[in-house]
Amino acid sequence: MREEDVAIFLQEHPQFFEDNAEMLAGIVIPHPHGGRTISLVERQQLALRDKNKALEKKLQELLAFGKENDELQAKVHQFACELFAARDRAAVQESILRQMRDRFSVPHAVMHVWEESPPSAEMLTFADQAPQPVCMHRAMYDTTAWFGESAAHLRSFAYVPLRNAENSIGLLILSSEDQQRFYPEMGTLFLQRIGELSSAALLPWL
Repeated sequence: MREEDVAIFLQEHPQFFEDNAEMLAGIVIPHPHGGRTISLVERQQLALRDKNKALEKKLQELLAFGKENDELQAKVHQFACELFAARDRAAVQESILRQMRDRFSVPHAVMHVWEESPPSAEMLTFADQAPQPVCMHRAMYDTTAWFGESAAHLRSFAYVPLRNAENSIGLLILSSEDQQRFYPEMGTLFLQRIGELSSAALLPWL
């Protein structure tokens, strides 16, 4: 008889466990961690204990993730409050870059506004067509030079288009020496919010 046949039989005849409770209590199996044998009931208790530990670990991870999100939301709110206190375009741009460094701990941030710094055709096409921020492990097009002497040490990048209703008005690039700070699979919701707020703050001065 195959293991699959036994499993199917037990699934189709759940009363078997009630009808044979004494026999099941006498069955001993190897301890999952070795060293001795235990009863089937003990083995089930261990399995439930391990499952509970796994669920508890998952809960702790979710709580930590929720706390991190709450902290990020608070930072984005503070970012917006300071941004809209700026009184001219230069102050807006200075605030964005300074807050990226001081509030969000992004070591390298640069921003170009098309009105004062026209982009290449490739860069403009990318910024116009990107529906959301793009994260990667290399610099795109001619943007390496935007970081000056730091460029050679950078290992991850986040490209955040700044836009009006339809077209891009500029580009904010965040970067780090840490390859895992920005990576292609990461979520970009907060980066998108930062881009939207930055765009809204810049538009009145363009």
